[in-house]
Amino acid sequence: MSDAGEGTTGSGLDRLGSVNLNLLVPLLAILEERSVTRAAERVGLTQPAMSHALQRMRRLLNDDLLVRHGNDVTVTPRGLELIAPVRATLERAAQVVNFPSFDPAADRRVITIAMTTSTAFVLGPRLSRLLRERAPHATLRIRTITVASASTFTEHGVDVVLLSEAFTSPYPRERLYDDRIVVVASTDTPPAATALDLLTSEPHVVVDSERRVFPYAVLDEHEVTYRVGVLVSDFLLVPYLVARGGGVALLRYRVAAEMRTLVDLRIEEAPFRLPGLGIDLVFNPHLADQYFMAWLRQLLFEAARPCPTRP
Repeated sequence: MSDAGEGTTGSGLDRLGSVNLNLLVPLLAILEERSVTRAAERVGLTQPAMSHALQRMRRLLNDDLLVRHGNDVTVTPRGLELIAPVRATLERAAQVVNFPSFDPAADRRVITIAMTTSTAFVLGPRLSRLLRERAPHATLRIRTITVASASTFTEHGVDVVLLSEAFTSPYPRERLYDDRIVVVASTDTPPAATALDLLTSEPHVVVDSERRVFPYAVLDEHEVTYRVGVLVSDFLLVPYLVARGGGVALLRYRVAAEMRTLVDLRIEEAPFRLPGLGIDLVFNPHLADQYFMAWLRQLLFEAARPCPTRP
């Protein structure tokens, strides 16, 4: 019986008999990996077979799904819309046939996490070690960003973004850890100098930004007189330049503490209360694998356990 015309009584589900549902598995892999090669490795197909499957999916859906722009590959709007429902459908199908849920010991996916270089400096080593222990066949991809945007989630295959509370996000977020601002200086500064002495007497190393750098507005409110000696475009370079080149800076404590394991760095508590600066985790809104998300969330919280020492 045809799909159209008199006598057609089947539902939309019945008419799926004319569609090759085996294409859903490579479709999801293609959309999430943004790469024919990686998608083929993920589902156990050869690259020519995955390319052939992609062509069939394009004809079936009447959409390109993946579009190349120079060296970059982006997912079309239609492809983005398909990620969550296709994954949810496959997860339900796996439950019907009693396939096991996410198994980190056997999983071979690429886990992509976006964060600033400073946050990667703090969490990257421990996260890498934990992943090697818990998911030995998976690959950790760290994408360093300055400010997250919608394309961070939709165009780069990012599973989760670690985002400073100072930046907004249209998606739900959860606090991963809280941090505080401290004063850092080179170790050749006068030992008797207080944190306030350091702030007023030493040249500051500051991030070069179009907007006011946090938390210098608070120093202005307290009428602290200071002089900027060095401007640099990367937060992570600030403590290194202070340690090796002299001066003073305001910095997240966990970044300073980690840098102090590599270079000599003086860390002092701020002379007055400064706002904290927490780091939040924001999951990709198109990610529907609840088992994987719960596992990755737990792994991130374990990697982010607070440092045991204080200055």
